[in-house]
Amino acid sequence: MLVHSRRDREAAAETWLLLAAADKRQAREEWKTYGVALLRCGGLFSAVRIPAAIVHAAAGTTEREGLVAFLTEALDGPVFFDGSGQHFYALTPHSAARFWKVPDTECLGSDFYLGVPATSVTEPDPCCAAWWVVPMDGPAALNTPANVALLVQAGRSLAAVAEAGEGQDA
Repeated sequence: MLVHSRRDREAAAETWLLLAAADKRQAREEWKTYGVALLRCGGLFSAVRIPAAIVHAAAGTTEREGLVAFLTEALDGPVFFDGSGQHFYALTPHSAARFWKVPDTECLGSDFYLGVPATSVTEPDPCCAAWWVVPMDGPAALNTPANVALLVQAGRSLAAVAEAGEGQDA
């Protein structure tokens, strides 16, 4: 039985992600300097952009630990949060962008560049707005689009129920 350390899987995932960079050397430098690098979606992966409010509603919390536990359980692949835009990004296979039609979300595919955090940024950092909530487990270890869609649908439903409840209180 071959066992790989978390650091080995992180390094392999980083190498794989760099295949989506226009300039690998520049992307490594951006990760080192800024904690985030621009990578091209649509070749190796797509990224589903989900508003934070939907994820928070689905998880029933805004607390970091609760979000990590929930997203690790609910999805089967990597997710990062971008605090500057208040969105979560679930990485999916590149083909997901062709058929994605889930309301209130967007699947970023071909020719879209996305600021992706370094694989080592796994908690909020004042130097970087983006961090991995669920880190990559290795190269090409991505979310199943159907699981991401289910999470979004649940979050949308729970948010609507909460909003309706607040409207009745007024």
